[in-house]
Amino acid sequence: MSLALGTALASTVLCATASAAAPASAPTPASAPATGGAARGSVARVGVERACPVVYFDLGETLVHTADDGGTSYHPGAAAYLRSLRARHIKVGLITNVPPSWGATDAERAARLRSEVDATWQGPASFAWKDFGDRILTPRTEAERKPSPVLWQRAKDLSGGCRLVYQAETAGEVDVAASLGYLAYQIDRPHRPTYLPVGLIELLGHRPR
Repeated sequence: MSLALGTALASTVLCATASAAAPASAPTPASAPATGGAARGSVARVGVERACPVVYFDLGETLVHTADDGGTSYHPGAAAYLRSLRARHIKVGLITNVPPSWGATDAERAARLRSEVDATWQGPASFAWKDFGDRILTPRTEAERKPSPVLWQRAKDLSGGCRLVYQAETAGEVDVAASLGYLAYQIDRPHRPTYLPVGLIELLGHRPR
């Protein structure tokens, strides 16, 4: 995992450097080797295509921290990370367990979740609920609660073919997401970035499956 992440990060840096050095509209010579032509074509597209990935998160102890007194606030680094994703127009969502009795639909359960979090929120900035839109997926029954794969599969069905990322603090959830084809990342691991680097997520939108 560490080796793969390091390789991907190196690729991100190389692509960004090449993109800055070469015009996006530069033609690819017909005589260029297949690998070189493909690489140049990929670099050219980085400047003009909009990345497609959708980044899903767990909520508790991934984006939101609950203190001993019951107060809630951003997990360290979460607010800045969400701002970085927002600045790059990368969509985000939540896959989180709540009681199914909180509502008959995802929208109703999400509204109850928001009210519960907001009621105990501490800190100068409110949680960025608007970033998540209607991409807050919650269990409809007890059987759908994570680690059941149902919620991840529902997100995948709604993705429109976009690459999906899942980030959480729990290894078991990360494993389930990875088994369904997500780029899954366990946050807060020693000697690694707290969250998956935004540059790597951007790169997912421009790489072939």
